[in-house]
Amino acid sequence: MSDTFKAACIQNCASANMGANLGDAESLVRKAADEGADLACLPEFFSCLDFRNGTFDVGDIEDEGHPALPRFQGLAEELGIWIQMGSLAIRTPGGKIRNRAYAIDSDGRIAAYYDKIHLFDVDLAGGESYCESETVEPGSSAVVAATPWGILGLSVCYDLRFAHLYRTLAHAGAHFLTVPAAFTKTTGQAHWHVLLRARAIETGAYVIAACQCGSHGEAESYGHSLIIDPWGRILAEGGEEPGIVIAEVDPGKVQEARHMIPALTHDREFSLAKTGVSDITLAAGE
Repeated sequence: MSDTFKAACIQNCASANMGANLGDAESLVRKAADEGADLACLPEFFSCLDFRNGTFDVGDIEDEGHPALPRFQGLAEELGIWIQMGSLAIRTPGGKIRNRAYAIDSDGRIAAYYDKIHLFDVDLAGGESYCESETVEPGSSAVVAATPWGILGLSVCYDLRFAHLYRTLAHAGAHFLTVPAAFTKTTGQAHWHVLLRARAIETGAYVIAACQCGSHGEAESYGHSLIIDPWGRILAEGGEEPGIVIAEVDPGKVQEARHMIPALTHDREFSLAKTGVSDITLAAGE
């Protein structure tokens, strides 16, 4: 594990125009590198995102043919930085897509990829409704990748609500957790900061969460990309417009937090005692 490094969150507002989105994202990654970023993290579906008449357009393309992959692999190699490519919509032979997050190393190689496990099927107030499972096939494996600074744990957006995934990543050695997202403005205003800080505190890990901002047709993303330290402190935060945020990441702070509160070593097996549940249920229904 090497010394401190700089991590950046890239915050963009994608549309249905993939070419324009990739150009905007590349410009922001270049800006982050100019400001000293060693790791640049992009949001979920940064290459294409539009929502109209209850249907998402996320620019799904087969893995081998997706234009974002060679473009950002080449960019990582050119700039000599790691790029966490948020996520791309990868078309599967079965007709659905995988919401896939990539980690690209500084030589332009795919160090790891992760398929989003938990899918965003929700019905919010005011008729706001999303059903990701209609078009997306879930993954089934947690993924970590070795970087020059420590172990990186991958996740995507709605995964954030499932604490056991992040605990699994931490037990697998993750020092840094990436959460690329297109969190809705509705849920973001209520839950984004709380959930991200909780994941950092629970695992004693850095959380690097790049989130899209602005409107994508009939959907609106929250923005407020965050970099959070292992004690739950917010080191950098984006606003509601496209841009970048950068913070220094010190891997030593992970060990420091985990030494002070070694919760990851305190897991215990337990069973659920159901005594009295039927009586309570009956009383509640009377």
